[in-house]
Amino acid sequence: MPSGRTRPSSWSGPTAEPEILRLDGIDFIRQSQQILAGIDLTVRSGERWALIGPNGAGKSTILSMCGAVEHPSRGTVHVLGRRLGRVDIRELRESIGHVNPRHPLRSPLSVRQVVLTGATGTTELMPRWEPDQHTLAKADELIDLLGLAGSESATWPTMSQGERGRALIACALLSNPPLLLLDEPTTGLDVAAREQFLTTIDVLHRARPELATVLVTHHFEELPSTTTHAMLVKGGRVHASGAARDMLTTRLVSECFDHPIEIAHRAGRWQARTPVAR
Repeated sequence: MPSGRTRPSSWSGPTAEPEILRLDGIDFIRQSQQILAGIDLTVRSGERWALIGPNGAGKSTILSMCGAVEHPSRGTVHVLGRRLGRVDIRELRESIGHVNPRHPLRSPLSVRQVVLTGATGTTELMPRWEPDQHTLAKADELIDLLGLAGSESATWPTMSQGERGRALIACALLSNPPLLLLDEPTTGLDVAAREQFLTTIDVLHRARPELATVLVTHHFEELPSTTTHAMLVKGGRVHASGAARDMLTTRLVSECFDHPIEIAHRAGRWQARTPVAR
């Protein structure tokens, strides 16, 4: 572990927030190939983690463990104090909000209908299912919070990618989960839509300070300003993990990507570029 890590992410002191997620010694093997090795990660209430690394480093596989989608080959995963493999998976997933920009919806659902699918955990609206007034009010509250109040007439095929992303976050939050997972959420967005989306994430974090999030990306410009922690992943292993400002440095990032990358942090946002030869 690089010396830049000042405190293990699993540290628990007298002021530590409640633990939401813990991965201990995770190995993952697929078709005789080791994808992950020795992954440790602890996420506490209110922490906003970023998983960063080159393509193929294992970031999305780690996220699949966090979301109780994949089971480890070795090691343990605890979500909300419940161990994966010893708990009803369907029940556990109800406590996890998962946002995937490759959402396979095909029907022309409205924004409100997309959000309401979060109550049933389905991609489409369930036949003959009717939401109660509390659920409808919750959906409308999230639509307003995430800046979708002017998009009620849009349907899934006509929504912009930014509107889809915000609708999927509202959908994921409808059941009020303590953990939100974001898998490359700005995929397919232009610069303006990306900035609007990241502003939305920051608004969400400030409105729900207890919400823990884990976001996967390999673009530093896609990190919300409210990011608190980061894990650099290289070759299926943890290269560095801890407070974002301590981990997202020129030295550690260059090591992780095997390429000289200069990292800057300005006005709460990160930037990455290759140093100009002199």
